[in-house]
Amino acid sequence: MSDHDRTAAPADEPLVTDERLKKAEEFIEEAEGAVSRFQGWLDRITTVLLIAMSLFHLYAAVQIVPAQVIRPVHVGFVLLLVYLLFPIAPRFRNRLMWWDVVCAVLGVATIFYLLDAGDDIWDRNVVPTTLDVFFGVAFVLLVLEACRRTVGWIVGGVILAFLVYAFVGPWLPGQWTHRGYDLAGMSGFLYQTLEGIFGTTVEVSSSLIILFTIYGAFLQHSGAGKFFLDFSFAAMGGKHAGAGRTVVLASFLLGGPSGSGVATTVTIGSVAYPMLVRSGYGKEAAGGLLAAGGLGAIISPPVLGAAAFLIAEFLKISYLDVILMATVPTVLYYLSLFVMVELDVLKFGMPPVAIETLQSVWQLTRRYWFHFISLIAILVFLLWGFSPVASVFWATVATFAVSFLDRESALVPRRLLTALKDGSLQVLTVAATCAAAGIIVGVVAKTGLGLKFSAIVIDYAGGSLPLTALYTALIVWIVGLAVPVTASYIICAVIAAPALIKLGVPDFAAHMFIFYYAVLSEVSPPTALSPFAAAAITGGDPYKTTMQAWKYTLPAFVVPFIFVLDPAGVGLLLKAPPEGSWVAVAWIAFTACVGIAALAAGVQRWLLRRLSVVEQWVMIVCGLALIYPAPASDAVGLVGIAAVLAWQWFGRKAVVGAGS
Repeated sequence: MSDHDRTAAPADEPLVTDERLKKAEEFIEEAEGAVSRFQGWLDRITTVLLIAMSLFHLYAAVQIVPAQVIRPVHVGFVLLLVYLLFPIAPRFRNRLMWWDVVCAVLGVATIFYLLDAGDDIWDRNVVPTTLDVFFGVAFVLLVLEACRRTVGWIVGGVILAFLVYAFVGPWLPGQWTHRGYDLAGMSGFLYQTLEGIFGTTVEVSSSLIILFTIYGAFLQHSGAGKFFLDFSFAAMGGKHAGAGRTVVLASFLLGGPSGSGVATTVTIGSVAYPMLVRSGYGKEAAGGLLAAGGLGAIISPPVLGAAAFLIAEFLKISYLDVILMATVPTVLYYLSLFVMVELDVLKFGMPPVAIETLQSVWQLTRRYWFHFISLIAILVFLLWGFSPVASVFWATVATFAVSFLDRESALVPRRLLTALKDGSLQVLTVAATCAAAGIIVGVVAKTGLGLKFSAIVIDYAGGSLPLTALYTALIVWIVGLAVPVTASYIICAVIAAPALIKLGVPDFAAHMFIFYYAVLSEVSPPTALSPFAAAAITGGDPYKTTMQAWKYTLPAFVVPFIFVLDPAGVGLLLKAPPEGSWVAVAWIAFTACVGIAALAAGVQRWLLRRLSVVEQWVMIVCGLALIYPAPASDAVGLVGIAAVLAWQWFGRKAVVGAGS
């Protein structure tokens, strides 16, 4: 951060203007889709449909609804609402066109045809009738267009490429070849089975994901979001590192329930940026920290973004297991951010910033303590033995109930209906992506592409696990440059994870590895939505902001390699390593924490004072050595860090003594 970069704006200049906020909100729309805002009877109709969708899924959470019913009904709601609310092109926004109505009606017709036919249509998926093929092809095309309208043409293009692969298999070279399928065979598999579009991804979307978005909407409309932000400001303000600490804590409290990186970045940035400027952060550095905090929303319990629910379903494990596996990596990530913030203060001599809050931490906690109940309710119900679906349902009920402990935050009928509406509205983009990604899962299952791709990757890597892990990380990263986190994870989970598993990596470690590198898409150009949104708020350069975000997040992203390169590395996922013990797990977690701190110091090039080039590289190498779970590397790391600390300590004392 240069001196020029640290120059604050004039006191009379509005730091976060309406124009900047509007620009930042455009990045949220890019991530979640641009929704039409209707007036009058159109608004009332779409509101009723959104509320009906939420009520249906809340009902399905406590009543047994067959998979052949809940999944098609879920996708039917999604198609209907996407075509009503998401325009075919930006210039048609806030206008309902005749083709939108035709597509919405046809989408409902495809679902009605499926449900009306009963079990017969599921049984004849191998030999579908002409009418089955018509509705099946129409359904697949409608799902593709719904995906394009919500997340853009790139994801739709990727999915279309997988469809083409299914048809041209016999003409492909070498290991890529397969028998090939005709239109009737593919439409029957994708439309008339629970292995195609109505498979794993829609199963998760129709149960956990939508219930969590409803829960998040209840939290937001009950005032929990505002409380978490105010609490962070009151708890962290007034210290030298108060501005940075506030951003980090607020990103965890706000992002944990929402799971949205871009929305968390914009929400915190619109309030916290002026405070960051007063602390001495420049536009790009402030934007980088805001984006890094927003990124934490996707990897933080209890939600971890939509991909976490898919991990549980792919691995056939409980959602609580996924939360537990994410615990230590989340701690390491936020430890890295906190260390970076503290080093910023030491490096640039940042002054303490007085944060004006109407109430103290104690006053806020005494009045709004019940919001913490809402936040941890899911974990309480999971630990109590409830299923994930039942846990989020009763956590939503608990949020509704405790909101009445404060009159201002009570979910009275009008506010309750708004929360139900927003709960479904916020799931449409992810649900459309999940439905479209079901095409990829179906094609991979039908053609055996996952095993073929794994064989190719392993062959290129010469059977080397480190090289295979590196190639896999690069594949996930490249895919993530073009598609959102959820789609990136789904694509790579079915085509890349088998390569790691085939080389002996536990399946849970392979999927967590892919999940964390899929998350990198949030801070990687050209689709680095979180840094670009932060830059829109700060007025900084988007690409310089992205590089600052990388600086803050980089130390934590070496951790996933440890899951896969050494059997003891699964200790970071709170899994006892083979022939290991929980004492070994605790030691691995401890050395990883020290290693992350050392890496942060190396990246910042500051410890007790500025690091020389040699000291910087010693800290980086020792940090990596400590993260790697082996006794010899731990010894090297601890000795090296101790040596640099001693050198800096006695060197600083010598400078002070000479000066006196």
